[in-house]
Amino acid sequence: MLKYKRVLLKLSGEALMGADKYGINTAVLNEYAEQIKEVAQMGVEVGIVIGGGNIFRGLSGVNKGFDRVKGDQMGMLATVINSIAIQSALNSIGQKAKVLTSINMAPVGEIYSKEKALELFNQGYVVIIGGGTGNPFFTTDTASALRGVEIEAEVLLKGTRVDGVYTADPEKDPSAVKYDTLSFDEAYNKNLKVMDLTSFAMCKENNLPIIVFDMNTVGNLKQLLTGEKIGTIVKN
Repeated sequence: MLKYKRVLLKLSGEALMGADKYGINTAVLNEYAEQIKEVAQMGVEVGIVIGGGNIFRGLSGVNKGFDRVKGDQMGMLATVINSIAIQSALNSIGQKAKVLTSINMAPVGEIYSKEKALELFNQGYVVIIGGGTGNPFFTTDTASALRGVEIEAEVLLKGTRVDGVYTADPEKDPSAVKYDTLSFDEAYNKNLKVMDLTSFAMCKENNLPIIVFDMNTVGNLKQLLTGEKIGTIVKN
């Protein structure tokens, strides 16, 4: 029994590195593809937005002398590289997937529109939306919130390396306690870094719940989508 029929899955670019220091770890990539295929075959319509931090992060480029706009544009291209990698991994195991891009990049991918995404869902495709929002100064968190609202996803799934939202960074503070559920207001007032403020506000205003979960534990995505309590849910 599926709890969610249409989801926006936000993946971290850094998570694609696995144990590597840079780039795409093929073992992690293929593991993600298997999990995504599994739920797509169950009938879940999956939209994906992925970050580019494993290749280039705009803000870090600014610190090295890049103009912010140019740095963010380089970051957008990094997300497209990751999007193509996920598409390729899905195609190689028999799952239809298509890359749509927020900026015109034919023949790499068709330009994104809500109508195109919904048409592809109807045809059984996983839809990967690359290029962020297409604008500088916006993160891929914001892109995932925007696309999630646009495609009328029931939930935004933020796949990370940790298994939810904690009172502090669990990788640094062993006494950190995990939340099972949070309201948007609680998360904001406690300054919990769920997503950046722009994306957070968009999810709150449009009543799009966020579930933060550990994508690196095989089976979590399927369990979450069939109603098991995985990760932390943030909602109104």
